[in-house]
Amino acid sequence: MNWQSLYSARRTGDPEQKETNRDQVRNSFQRDYDRIIFSSAFRRLQNKTQVFPLPGSVFVHNRLTHSLEVASVGRSLGKAVGDAIADKYDLEDENFREFYRYALPSVIAAACLAHDIGNPPFGHSGEDAIRTYFTEMEGELKKKVHDSLSPNQLKDFELFEGNSNALRILTNNFNEQIQGGYKLTYTTLATIVKYPCASSEGFKKTGLIATKKSGFFDSEMAIYQSIAATLNIPKKQGFDNVYARHPFVYLTEAADDICYRVIDLEDAHRLRIASIDTIKKLFYPFFEEGQDYNGLDYLSKQVDNFRDDNQKVQYIRARWIGLMVDKLSKLFMENEQALLDGTLEKDLMKCLPDKDHQLIEEINRFSVKHIYNYKSVVEIELAGYNIIGGLLKEFVAAVLNPQRPKSGKLIKLISSQFPVLQEGQGVYENIQSVVDFISGMTDLYAMELYRKITGISIPQIR
Repeated sequence: MNWQSLYSARRTGDPEQKETNRDQVRNSFQRDYDRIIFSSAFRRLQNKTQVFPLPGSVFVHNRLTHSLEVASVGRSLGKAVGDAIADKYDLEDENFREFYRYALPSVIAAACLAHDIGNPPFGHSGEDAIRTYFTEMEGELKKKVHDSLSPNQLKDFELFEGNSNALRILTNNFNEQIQGGYKLTYTTLATIVKYPCASSEGFKKTGLIATKKSGFFDSEMAIYQSIAATLNIPKKQGFDNVYARHPFVYLTEAADDICYRVIDLEDAHRLRIASIDTIKKLFYPFFEEGQDYNGLDYLSKQVDNFRDDNQKVQYIRARWIGLMVDKLSKLFMENEQALLDGTLEKDLMKCLPDKDHQLIEEINRFSVKHIYNYKSVVEIELAGYNIIGGLLKEFVAAVLNPQRPKSGKLIKLISSQFPVLQEGQGVYENIQSVVDFISGMTDLYAMELYRKITGISIPQIR
């Protein structure tokens, strides 16, 4: 790969002879950002669980606020790296310098905005619920599904992945005539796909970062192949549909990695799960070898000037994010050749020096023990597991057995943008419509619908 071919203004659904962007105010990649932020799929993230249950008397992050903050950090990473590339290759043409100096921050910010847009309700337990339902199917339904789907299509459901679902949401026109979905640029879409491989080749320990999970469903495989061909992203040898990561993906991933490690702890502090002393113990060591503004003496003095503990945590969070942006953007450039060769098989945070890496692992251990296994977090995950599983049980059975009286009534509840039982549409497409419908729900809507169709609550006339 090379920096010259890794960006393009081409969009999904574009004709072969694409017209020049006629918007005189925004470049193509700023338009990507705006299309995502004004979309209903992005707006629904405000009622999707990040970690802690929503809503509560104490503000905690949801998927939307998390995504906005990741986009802010991603923009900074994009600016730092873009300037470094533009400076290093200052003899390249004006379009090259213009993209890296001014447009790359918008690409990374847009990708960060959409990085969780494919996640179902109730956090990662929603993904697990979808996978479990399809892997534990029995009897007639299981036979019908297994007989009708290809191995890769079956894995799309048995190994359902929010990252793959994000590409589907952003590129699929669903029940509309206009092709291309959100019609985002190939550059932004490639920057979202963290695990560029098909479902049947993902979730395997191959030593490749691309196969850790999956990045596109069978239905979007041709779209990703077109993106890869346009941007000259190479396929990994020995695989059918596994590709090297686009280098920009590492910046999207880094922004997310930075944010959730400190933001989840900030939420935990507000909920009195983590004390201010714990926050200091986990984050102060990163500044021990720093000088002046990035030194521990300066940081601790500034923190001590605040009276409110929440303000202290916010300041530590802001300073740590700034430190990590500086470190990871430099690591990106230090690993430039491996990124372009497609051989960097670990995220940027794992490229940190041993001391920093050990400190990150300490944060991880604390978070797993005290945050991700906190009682209310486990309770919402279990509730989501049962709600998503219950909805799938009802709606998948309905589309696979439409002749039953109850099935017709359930199918009427599915939004018209997710067509089922259309002429020429098969089992794979009908099940995808159900999964699209359920995975796009907010936590609250999923809970209300589950209660209504199971008779736990009785609907009122509206």
